[in-house]
Amino acid sequence: MRGFLLRWFINSLSLFAVTYIVKGITITDIPALFAASLVLGIINAFLRPLIILLTLPINIFTLGVFTFFINGLLFYMVSKIVKGFVITGFWPAFFGSLLFSTISFLLSLLINKKGRMEIRFINER
Repeated sequence: MRGFLLRWFINSLSLFAVTYIVKGITITDIPALFAASLVLGIINAFLRPLIILLTLPINIFTLGVFTFFINGLLFYMVSKIVKGFVITGFWPAFFGSLLFSTISFLLSLLINKKGRMEIRFINER
C-alpha cells in the first residue's frame, strides 16, 4: 500500500511539473491533480495494454512510434474525464504525455521494490 501511495504521489508531482512546462495543459486545484494522476494510472494499467494489442499491426509497421500517439490520446482522454484537468488540444497532450512519462520514470527510479525511497551513491575508489 505504501508503494502505491508513493507512486501515486510521484505521478502527481510529474503531472504538476508538466502543467508548468507544457502550454495548453492546466490544473485548477490540488484535488483535480490527484484525481487526474489516479485516473491516468488506472487507464495506463488497464486500457493501454488493450489498445496496444488492438493496434499491434500499426505499431509493428511504425516500429513502435504509434505508441506515442496512443499515450497522447489516453492523456487527452483523462482531461475529458477529470474536471479541473484541461488540455487544449492533441499536441499539448502528445508532448505532455512524453514529458510526464519521462519525469515519472526518472522519479520512479528512486523507489526500491519494497516501496521505499532509495538514493544510491556511487563510491569512487
